[in-house]
This record gives sequence, C-alpha cells and structure tokens, in this order.
Amino acid sequence: MKDAYRSIPKVDVVLKESALADLPYSPGLIKRAVQGELEKIRESIASGGLRESPDAFRVASGVAQEIVAVMESGLKEVINAAGVVVYTNLGRAPLAKDAVEAVIAAARGYSDLEYDLEKGARGSRQNHIRPVTRYCFGAEDALVVNNNAAAVLLVLSTLARGKEVIVSRGELVEIGGSFRMPEVMSMSGALMREVGATNRTRLSDYRSAITDNTGLIVKVHRSNFAIVGFSEEVELRELSGLAREFGIPLYTDMGSGIPFDLTPYGIPGEWTIPGCLEFSDVLSFSGDKVLGGPQAGIILGKAGLVEQMAKNPLHRAMRIDKLAIASLSATLRLLSKGRCRDVPVLRMIMEDISEVRSRAEKLKRRLRIGGAEVVPTRAVVGGGSAPVKSFPSFGVLISTPRAAAVHARLRKGSPAVVARIEEDRLVFDMKAVDAGLIPVLAGKIREALGDGT
Repeated sequence: MKDAYRSIPKVDVVLKESALADLPYSPGLIKRAVQGELEKIRESIASGGLRESPDAFRVASGVAQEIVAVMESGLKEVINAAGVVVYTNLGRAPLAKDAVEAVIAAARGYSDLEYDLEKGARGSRQNHIRPVTRYCFGAEDALVVNNNAAAVLLVLSTLARGKEVIVSRGELVEIGGSFRMPEVMSMSGALMREVGATNRTRLSDYRSAITDNTGLIVKVHRSNFAIVGFSEEVELRELSGLAREFGIPLYTDMGSGIPFDLTPYGIPGEWTIPGCLEFSDVLSFSGDKVLGGPQAGIILGKAGLVEQMAKNPLHRAMRIDKLAIASLSATLRLLSKGRCRDVPVLRMIMEDISEVRSRAEKLKRRLRIGGAEVVPTRAVVGGGSAPVKSFPSFGVLISTPRAAAVHARLRKGSPAVVARIEEDRLVFDMKAVDAGLIPVLAGKIREALGDGT
C-alpha cells in the first residue's frame, strides 16, 4: 500500500499539466480542485479500490473536465413541445417582451429600489410593486413576496400564530418539492383544525369547529389533483358568510392565479382572482403561472390585514428582488391595459386552434421526412392549474421504435427539446412552441433521428 500512496502525483506536478494550464479560471480554484481529486485517490487506495494512482496527466485531464462541467453549467434553453403551457420543470411562465426589457433595464445599473428620491431618504421596495398590484386587481391592499409558498407562510404566521386554523381534510394538499399544507401550518405557529372527510366537507363542519381560539378559516385550491365521485365541498360564498358571521378572516390559497374566466378558451370552472377576491379577506397566488409573470407570491386583501403582514419580521426574509419587481410590474401593466395576448402564457391559452394547427403544418413541412403527420392533441395549462382539464391543440407525430432513444438525444441537444412519447410515437405538441422556433425544432428533430425513423 505504501507504493500505491507513493504513486500519487504531487499537486505542483499536476498543476503544470497543459490541460490545467489553459483553463480560464483562477489558480486558487484549480489548485483546490486538484487537491480534492488527489484526496479522493488517497481514500480509494485506503479502501482497496485502487492499487495505483493515475499519473499526473490523467489526473489533470479529469480535473479539467470536471471544472469545465461545473463552471460552465447553467440554465439551458429548452423548446417545450410537450403540450404543457406552464411547465414547472421548464421554468414555468416565459416572460412578456415588456417584462424582459424591464428586467434588463433594472439589471443594467442602479435604481431607486429602496431610496425615496423626493425625500432623499430610505424608501421601501414595496412602493414599486404594491400600488400597481393593488390597482391591477382592485384590491384594498397588496403585498408581494418571493413565491406563493412564502405568501402562505407569511399569512398564517401573521394572522394565526398560536391560534386555530380551520381547513378541510380534502384540501390538505402536497405540491411539488414535498411542500405540504399541514407542515407549513406547523412552521407558521398556527394550530391546524381539520374538518370534514377527505371527499366530503359541509358548512356545518366548519361551523362546529369554530371556537374562541379560531384565528382563520382557510380555503385551499387542489392545485394538482381533483376529488370526483361521491364528494362535496363548501363554496367560497358560503364560507365568506360564515366567516363574517363570526368575525373571522377567510384566507384563500389559490395556488395558481388565474386573472379571468378561461371558459371561452376551453377551460371552464376554474377559480379566478376576481372571484376569490370578492369573497376572501385575504388571498394569495403565484405570479409565474397563468398570470404569466416572474416567480412571486402575490397577497391581496383587506388593508388592515395586509399591513400586519408587511410589518411581520418574516416579510424581510421573503422579500421580492428588484428584477422580479421590474418584470412583475411590466406584466401587471399589460394586464391592466387589456393586452393579455402580449403575455405569452395567456396568448397560448387564448389563441385560436387554427394558429396551433398552422404551426404544426409548418413543422411537418420543415421536417421533410416520411411518416410525420399532423395530429390533433390535448394540451394542459400545467403549473397546478386546472389539473383535470385539457384543451384542443395540434402536434406532429413521428412513429419510430426508437422513440425513447430519440427523445433522449433531443433532451441533450442545444437547445434541448422536450416532447411526449405515446406508444413508441413521438408527439411534438405545438401549443407552447413559438413560430420563430419551428426551423430550429425541425433541425433538432432531423438531427436526433439520424439515419431515419
């Protein structure tokens, strides 16, 4: 074993290898990477995994590859041909052109983020987003934090710490990343009071649960599932009446913030921001789902309740950053002007089906391969919105016994492509594919297919 340890090259010898000498990174970073790799070799020798160390050239080459892989990794452009408009794993909502320009302007230099230019004194970042949010939705007051999970925690911590929160068992949801409502309530200091059964909750269940220690009644949107069959739930209008009867605030966690009725676009019966605001004392929702903005948690409601949240020390830990303020402000301005089709997510949902079919036909023509055909598909909103509803779309279907392998190659491309596989058939749904990306997508598909289908 002593000979094995002696075979380990010295750090200085490895650093002189050309593979490391040409890297555009600091000497300190490279040296630490080499030391780390040599330590792994020592441990492998000690455990019996290695009898002899790789030479300096091989160590340097391996370290160089690792450094490049780590330091040059980052977000990768993806063409979303999966038929999911708000695809959580692909970054949710693409921003509007106005929002992108606002981000660039805010990032380019300094701004009055927390400086009152008129008074020459410290200001609040909420002054740049709170009024426009309030005006956009017609709420008494508004507060914006970094995401809706933070909004939920802030609401519960402010309005119900040490008090009971009444919630239906059928609404104790878990969303992505193991974010569970009961655990959030526990963390906030609120005491959860479950009512009803998983599939059926009545107004009488809520009424029976109210005590002198009830701080909040909560209604939660089932973002990623639905209860069907023998089921019953209490509507917001009924809960609102009960809450006002007892003087208890009603909080609605919408999850995804749908700004208006989507029934004309094939997605009926979903909660909307105006509908929830009408009956709720406080509500919260995400900014980067159907609303089409950046990641943010938007809180609307009664002025006195929202002001309490603004003063909660937790608010600082959850505050929204300047780039999100810029892009959200721009998105809300578009909505307030009725320019919904300038917001990519809303444009995709609202567009006529003929436009999607036209993009599918253009892709087929660009592909110039046998076996490709334009087919009707069903797209979904995604992002925890309308979990059991789909709406018409069109895509291009390619039959191939190598569907999984081709899809794997597409995911490794630049830009990457994410599609659907249905019974050994690749389906490229065009609902979320911009017309300008069709030539690129066609090239990537032909490249991935290689020697044919």
